[in-house]
Amino acid sequence: MKMMENNTSLCSSAGVASPPNSLLMRCRNKIIGVRTKMMKLSIKSVLCPAFLVIALPSSAATWILDPGESRVIFEYKYGADPYEGEFKGVEALFDIDPLKPGSCNFSVTIPIENIYVEDSPEAVDYLLDYELFDVDTWPTATFGAEKCRLESVSSFVADGTLTIRDQTHPLSFPFDFEITTIDGQVGFHLTSEVTIERLKYGVGQGYWANTGEIANDVTIKVDVYAVQQ
Repeated sequence: MKMMENNTSLCSSAGVASPPNSLLMRCRNKIIGVRTKMMKLSIKSVLCPAFLVIALPSSAATWILDPGESRVIFEYKYGADPYEGEFKGVEALFDIDPLKPGSCNFSVTIPIENIYVEDSPEAVDYLLDYELFDVDTWPTATFGAEKCRLESVSSFVADGTLTIRDQTHPLSFPFDFEITTIDGQVGFHLTSEVTIERLKYGVGQGYWANTGEIANDVTIKVDVYAVQQ
């Protein structure tokens, strides 16, 4: 109503006995324009929630990672130089209600042998070696969570456990959650960034336990899409 009052006040002509026709037409057009905008906003506020209810499952469903659209990146420092690699072929199932993401069940499997570091096959060889990931003995890492908690409107934390090599530790996995469409299917987009300590998981035996060579902190960045199974 304040918008209407501000605009209609422009039509008042203090000190003018009879406003010219051009002024009256401008005022009429302003009032019609304001009413039209208010009607559009009212329609959108009603239809948007209704669309979400119609388009999305009304209860928890199983969602599967879309490998073609998803990336799981890790970043670390070797000496003073930053390196970036990627875990390829990650498999994940999410039992989650997109309308109530606080109730969730995550199951993620990371095939360590599929590590990729651009332009550095030597770095890959070191990472797969027995003193670091020891992929021959422990070919996969896993993350599982059975509880999520709300942080803000679209931000959550999954409280679960991460297993690398023979070490399993609790991990709080923060993530942002967004409803989207993938090839015409309703899905969701999940992004996250979390830092772990590699030595806590046994990634660094012998020479590689020296954090002066490879920093202890490793940052994992997740940008994945999932569709209903």
